[in-house]
Amino acid sequence: MKALILSGGSGTRLRPLTYSQQKQLIPVANRPVLFYAIEDVIEAGAEEIGIILGPNKEQVMETVRSVDWPVPIRFIYQGEPKGLAHTILVAEDFLDEDFVMYLGDNILRDGIVNHEKRFRATNSSASVLLTPVDDPQRFGVADLNPDGSIRRLVEKPKEPPSNFALVGVYFFTPTIIQACKSITPSWRNELEITDAIQWLIEHGYKVDASFVEGWWKDTGKPEDIFDANRLILDDIDGRCEGEVEESRILGRVVMEKGARIIRSVVKGPCIIGERSTISDSYIGPYTSIGIGCRISGTEIEDSIVMDESSILNAGKVVESLIGRNVRIRECDSLPRGSRLIVGDNSDISL
Repeated sequence: MKALILSGGSGTRLRPLTYSQQKQLIPVANRPVLFYAIEDVIEAGAEEIGIILGPNKEQVMETVRSVDWPVPIRFIYQGEPKGLAHTILVAEDFLDEDFVMYLGDNILRDGIVNHEKRFRATNSSASVLLTPVDDPQRFGVADLNPDGSIRRLVEKPKEPPSNFALVGVYFFTPTIIQACKSITPSWRNELEITDAIQWLIEHGYKVDASFVEGWWKDTGKPEDIFDANRLILDDIDGRCEGEVEESRILGRVVMEKGARIIRSVVKGPCIIGERSTISDSYIGPYTSIGIGCRISGTEIEDSIVMDESSILNAGKVVESLIGRNVRIRECDSLPRGSRLIVGDNSDISL
């Protein structure tokens, strides 16, 4: 089996962060979201991985190549994004056997091993992972027959036929390529994977539904990233590879190599990245501090701070997603007040 992981798209709901980085590279518990997808497909038996690239292709390639993965990875440039079915056509030469297609901004707690086994056992042409959601209008939705099989799929319907959403993980035989070539663009002017799967159903191919039992997160919005960060940190085991001086460590805290905690209180679950220094501060639960950060005289809770950022005497910071190389500090000159240099589509609460 091969794997096709999608790491393109513009990430408009995560701007301004995605002006400078690909959305699948935003860290959750200090690891890019994309890495969770790569690990899942390897665990499920993928012997080769193709990664679909968008505009920030060099950034994705550099990040993926920073790890010595146990299977070969090929990078496939999509160009202008024209839908999920379009990515299959772009990767047609690569997809010469059964494969799993995995949207790279998804995280599944329990992985996909059991779903791969079910795909093999049912001898289906396609298997679609589903889970119930509260807002099915945001997703592709499955209309199920009484026996649980799929009757039809609808992409982001105004009036959903059910609350069973497509998770963003699909198992296919190469027959899906013919389906993708046979459909026409939707009202969104995209080649929809739901239309291609519907083509399979209408032409007599077996399409199975496989239901996700653990939690699943589509990290397309800031609140989804926070949720995923909390859920992953809930499962961590504490360990200390750094230095602790005159500080209190409470609960499950991960300290990476070279991290220092000085005259501070750190309450888990949380993670402090390599070479980061926490001094005279409070780090609260569900906080991920990246590599090379400096936190001083500040309280932070339920937040993600990316690599090489500094937060100095900044009061209390909660539910915040802070990018790389950011500088937040107390104003030490007159006039007093908040001094802001803010990019497009930012969201600030003071």
